[in-house]
Amino acid sequence: MSHLLEKGIIFDMDNTLLKSNINFAEMKRAIYQLLLMHGCCVPELDLQNHTASQLIEIGRQSSLMTQELEDEMWSAVTAVEKDGMHGAVLEEQAREVLDELRDRYQLYILTNNAYAAAQEALVETGISDYFTEIVAREQMTQLKPSPSGVHYILRQQPQWPLEAWVMIGDSWIDGKAAQDAGIRFLSYQGKLGEMEQRGVKPVATVKSLRELLNHF
Repeated sequence: MSHLLEKGIIFDMDNTLLKSNINFAEMKRAIYQLLLMHGCCVPELDLQNHTASQLIEIGRQSSLMTQELEDEMWSAVTAVEKDGMHGAVLEEQAREVLDELRDRYQLYILTNNAYAAAQEALVETGISDYFTEIVAREQMTQLKPSPSGVHYILRQQPQWPLEAWVMIGDSWIDGKAAQDAGIRFLSYQGKLGEMEQRGVKPVATVKSLRELLNHF
């Protein structure tokens, strides 16, 4: 039936559909220490105002970046992800909401995590089959907040107008990726002050996944 559907919903994964315990502060510290050690960033860098993906991009722009260092950064990121994804559980109402949506929309996952970690977590929680495709960092040229991953998904259905799509996530980086790709963004338990500061304007905000059904 999915081939007849002509609308799509892109879901963030962590803290949107799954409750994970990824320590993003530790992830940022690990990346920062590697960049600092190799002279790829300034000591005064404000970690609080940068995401892990932004730190990686700062490193990539340095003339001192090497493939070996980039591989070491990704290894540090993957280690924190694996630890945080262990024992992940579904957000409340996730399965029932996906049950209702999948008959009317093609559903996609867009995560900055590695594909293997995302696939494993979605299989373990029993929801991997709801999605047309799981798009992880391997499919992106840049991580969210870059729109690269959204563009990748949009290319899967090039005949659909941008109005056919909506993205749902908890973070400003999800909203920025959606907006820069030209599609609507719906915030799930997001920090609206931070989103406003980053120029992200959700079309709606919900506090529970069940509330999503009021918008579809």
